[in-house]
Amino acid sequence: MASHCQVRVYAPDESVAREWSDAAIAEVRRIESKYSRYRDDSVTTAINCAAGGAAIPVDAETAALLDFAAALHAQSEGLFDLTSGVLRGAWDFKAQRVPSQEVIDRLLTHVGWSKVTWRAPTLRLDAGMEIDFGGIGKEYAADRAATLLMDLGARHGLVNLGGDVRIIGPHADGNAWKIAVQDPRGNPGATIAHLEVSHGAMATSGDYERYFESDGRRYSHLLDPRTGWPVEFWRSVSVVAPIAIAAGACATVAMLTPVDRALKFLDAQGVRYLAVDSAGQRHSK
Repeated sequence: MASHCQVRVYAPDESVAREWSDAAIAEVRRIESKYSRYRDDSVTTAINCAAGGAAIPVDAETAALLDFAAALHAQSEGLFDLTSGVLRGAWDFKAQRVPSQEVIDRLLTHVGWSKVTWRAPTLRLDAGMEIDFGGIGKEYAADRAATLLMDLGARHGLVNLGGDVRIIGPHADGNAWKIAVQDPRGNPGATIAHLEVSHGAMATSGDYERYFESDGRRYSHLLDPRTGWPVEFWRSVSVVAPIAIAAGACATVAMLTPVDRALKFLDAQGVRYLAVDSAGQRHSK
């Protein structure tokens, strides 16, 4: 998952704890291998390599993720889009170079969920298009690992994949887990709050992990798939929801949305949140 990952679980003894943890880790690795765009043998690569050709069938697990992505695309008015990964071709955050509008416009012709032909169980992409499950993959893996642990008998613990946290249950003494919220403008490790979570999940989206500054402007990896340019509405959005994939989706959509609309969106979802806008003002519920 290209991040620090952690499984914490209360178990009857150390051997059971190891058995449970190994099973959860194996499940996370399975999902990473299946959906990583960096692997030649992944489902994602197979789909992308077939772009421009005939529709190809997908398995039930992949179909469920595609259905979720399609629903979220509609609900977010196009802000959440699995096809926006091709915009990486314009934005090189290591080189720290602002692309030309011409380059972005050329790539935008290959962006748009509406251009995808998805009729379960078959999927077809136009030539030049790609999908990328990176926007929901970590959260889905956290949910799957936590569900597996609960099926094995765990009742207290959590799965933390790079800050996307799915809670199995509170500490054995009943106390909630305290999940740190990183300071989006502070030193690494600095926090602005700790949210107490006993059940459900918490995910954070922010502009501080992959970005560069040029001519006094901050360019983050959070791109509006309709324009191809980074958004600048928020520094970070943390969401507590029943499952990690929902928390992550809400946080991502909010980050891509102007402040007033984002707050209305989060309120409509009925989730808890702590958000820091571009001016540094905090909003919470």
